[in-house]
Amino acid sequence: MNPSEEIKSKLDIVDVLREYIQLKPAGINFRANCPFHNEKSPSFMVSPEKQIWHCFGCAKGGDIFSFVMEMEGISFVEALRLLAPKAGVELKSQDPKLNSERNRLLDAMNLASKYYHHILKESKSAVGTRDYLKNRGLTEETIEEWQIGYSPDNWEDLVNFLKSRGFRDNEIFTAGLSIKKEGTSRFYNRFRGRVMFPIRDQNGSVVAFTARVSPEKEATETMGKYINSPQTPIYDKGGRLLFGLDRAKNKIRAEDMAIVVEGQMDVITAHQHGFNNVIASSGTALSDEQFSLIIDRYTRNIAFALDADSAGQSAVDRARKLLSLKERKLRVRLEEGRYGSEKFKFIDANKNLNINIKIIEIPNGKDPDECIKNNPEEWIRAVENSKDVMEYIIDKAVENKDLENIENHRKVKADVLIDIYKLGQSNRSEQDFWIKKLSEKLKVSETSIRSDLVNYKPDDEWLNPKIDNREDSMLKILSREELLSESLLSLIMKFPEHLNYVLSNIQLDQLSGQANKDLYKNLIIYYNKVTESTVSPELLIDQQTAQNFSFSINYRDFREWLSNADNQFLANRTNNIYNNKNQPELLDRLALLAEKDFFDYDSLQAKAEIIKITSSLRKNYLHTRLKEIEQLIAQSEKEKDDNKMKMLLEEFKSLAEELKEVDFNQ
Repeated sequence: MNPSEEIKSKLDIVDVLREYIQLKPAGINFRANCPFHNEKSPSFMVSPEKQIWHCFGCAKGGDIFSFVMEMEGISFVEALRLLAPKAGVELKSQDPKLNSERNRLLDAMNLASKYYHHILKESKSAVGTRDYLKNRGLTEETIEEWQIGYSPDNWEDLVNFLKSRGFRDNEIFTAGLSIKKEGTSRFYNRFRGRVMFPIRDQNGSVVAFTARVSPEKEATETMGKYINSPQTPIYDKGGRLLFGLDRAKNKIRAEDMAIVVEGQMDVITAHQHGFNNVIASSGTALSDEQFSLIIDRYTRNIAFALDADSAGQSAVDRARKLLSLKERKLRVRLEEGRYGSEKFKFIDANKNLNINIKIIEIPNGKDPDECIKNNPEEWIRAVENSKDVMEYIIDKAVENKDLENIENHRKVKADVLIDIYKLGQSNRSEQDFWIKKLSEKLKVSETSIRSDLVNYKPDDEWLNPKIDNREDSMLKILSREELLSESLLSLIMKFPEHLNYVLSNIQLDQLSGQANKDLYKNLIIYYNKVTESTVSPELLIDQQTAQNFSFSINYRDFREWLSNADNQFLANRTNNIYNNKNQPELLDRLALLAEKDFFDYDSLQAKAEIIKITSSLRKNYLHTRLKEIEQLIAQSEKEKDDNKMKMLLEEFKSLAEELKEVDFNQ
């Protein structure tokens, strides 16, 4: 087996998905609320027998690899690397896909991290750093878990070590681990004499380092107390990466809350004390990309802990930045929904994306690291007493202000009104709530504040949000007949004993959707064991075939046959437009659709449903065809084509009688 097949054979899809979402039994399968779009009733199905998943709300589906790729936002090769250790599968470096530039850089960074950690534990030169970490309150277990290391005050040791392991100078340089000596072809270590904190992406791969000067060199260091890895192909300094997310993401999902701090030591200390949903923005304000990563993949509840030095106006500015991120996200989603209502159905149309942002205020000017080490209970209380970001902004605006002074009164109102205005662009009810709160603080009427809001004009950012109009973020609306056709095919797959009835009572053209017709035809071809050279497609579904047609469906064999396009009827016929390459995926979806909608049906209930669906599809087809013939008759009249008119009238009469028969039987 190749690595992906071996991994799939050793990992159960239910176990893998349960690390991300809560699955509930549904017959022999499982269902859940989809993690990729907002929904109240579960439409996400998982089949342990077929080892596949599909969401009938947003149309995404596949196997364990496609799920992990979607959840983590990674490539197939990265998903392979992520799942291989879980399955106990060793990936061979000879595989050219695994030898790509990105994976070579990740391997170099991982090896460098192990090297630095080994030096910290074993080298005499790291004694001062070991004492420093101990004095910071870190245990041996924490140092091991986070792979904290030490880079010796040496110019070439790491470079030489990595070269001895097969890495080239340019690879070490591109990973950000070395610097090229000016005017020469030689390279030397980027980090020397520093405490090394590995920075990992959300999948746990080391992509960069934060390097703190060692305590004994702190007084004489000229390059700065902290230096970070440079921008590299695997490390985007201004991107989506959040420190500690690889360890915190499951806890964030479980608690439905992410606590964002600023420093990396804050995160490490928090996790050491059992607060495992804490992550860091690494000293910078939370970016749009980081905010979207948290909101879209993990939770819509964020509590932001301000550092001890983030006081006064700086703290308010950071809180306002978070509010702007929230409102921009809501505004874009609202516009996407409006756009989607025209030709598409956006996954989350007509629903606001509820985002809750809170501010954690730590008493006595402490930062999270100090607070947690000295008094974990104080940290717990601070989290419990966190304020909604808008409440925080209002409270800071009125703090220590004499509101009897008209100038202070005007300034507070001016400071807060713009934020309340922006709220109204995405959530009127929330805007109303904060209008009321501000009116209470200022002791003025709500009407007065509303009248002031009229004078505010939105800037371009709010008038013209960036909207992602890609088709892959939207779901085309299926017609009622396409949905019925899918249901009919899914019932056939689950209850093949009723296929004779379907063949006898519905023609191929009466199904809706070309992909559905292709699958139906391929199903018949496969079980009749015919080839293009021995029979024409019209003969496959006549009455004689229907009467003699009987089989039990082997899902895996049929899917394997579908995956080989050469086996599919008309696959190589250039005069026919067939899209057979997606047939296996359609088969997977229909198999799960049957389990979702009909998992508790017995054979008699299935037969009743099949009769109802076939009648409905026939009626729709007959009504549509009768209207077409009426138009053709009118056209023939104008053209005075008597022969054509006679044929059309006969067809019209025949179809009208068939429609009466269908109505009678219903």
